[in-house]
Amino acid sequence: MKNLNVLHLNGLRALEAVARLGSLQAAADEMGVTVGAVSQQVIKAEAQLGRPVFQRLPKGMIPLDAARPMLARLTEGFRALSQAVALGRPHDENLLTISVAPVFAARFLVHRLEAFSRLHPQIRLRIEATTALADFDGSDIDLGIRVGRGTWPGVDAELLMEQRVFPVCAPALAAELKDPADILKLPAIIDGPSMFSWDVWLGEAGLAGGKMTARHVFNDASLCLDATMAGQGVMLAWQTLAGFALEQGRLVKPFAIEARTGMGHYLVTRAGRPAPVKVRMFRDWLRSEMQTLDRAVVRPVPEGVSPTSP
Repeated sequence: MKNLNVLHLNGLRALEAVARLGSLQAAADEMGVTVGAVSQQVIKAEAQLGRPVFQRLPKGMIPLDAARPMLARLTEGFRALSQAVALGRPHDENLLTISVAPVFAARFLVHRLEAFSRLHPQIRLRIEATTALADFDGSDIDLGIRVGRGTWPGVDAELLMEQRVFPVCAPALAAELKDPADILKLPAIIDGPSMFSWDVWLGEAGLAGGKMTARHVFNDASLCLDATMAGQGVMLAWQTLAGFALEQGRLVKPFAIEARTGMGHYLVTRAGRPAPVKVRMFRDWLRSEMQTLDRAVVRPVPEGVSPTSP
């Protein structure tokens, strides 16, 4: 390992981070230093190597072809180091670290955590709200909760609840809806990054080919929900997103019709390893909460009952 004497470890970290993330700013954010510090580390490392590593372009730092094999090995090496550090840190059996999507955390989880704490007061929770899939080998995350098809590589995924979608709107707008076709008269609040469209529900409602008129488009489902609660239109929502607002009466589910998306809410854990007791406790509690939500909040509207009836 005498080659490691040629370069400082911080220089290698800078080269790897810039190559993987594509910019000095992103590397600086990950390393917790300034852009200037990363730039100096890259320049110094290139000088110590005796060759350039990056092509500097207006759109970012592009690795030179000749440097790519070295950079790929650096990524492998730093990933192994990160895993080693995670294994070496003391593990608190009473601390449960959970990775969840921000919208799931805000609209479903935080309202219910007190119930888990009452049931298991010895367990402390740390919530990491992120859209990135949990890196179990390189972090201290115990479990993740994700929406998808359960086919993520390198993890075990256990289905918690099938995802179904249905329209929701403010109570005042629901008064205008007597028949599913009436939904076409209302402006739609659109979740831009969504993996499904209104066609999914319209087809299930016998309205295939019908078109919704978009009023607003947001890049965040939580913002869509806020706009819907403000009476700005109707939104295609799912159980965990709209459940709390439905419980509060701030939203109404005007029709019993629901459409499957082919996706579900999954509990994600380390591949091939038995789940610790604290993970099993949280899993059992979460599944119970989701079942209660399905029965009590997102239940079909009985025939003959007005959409706005309590």
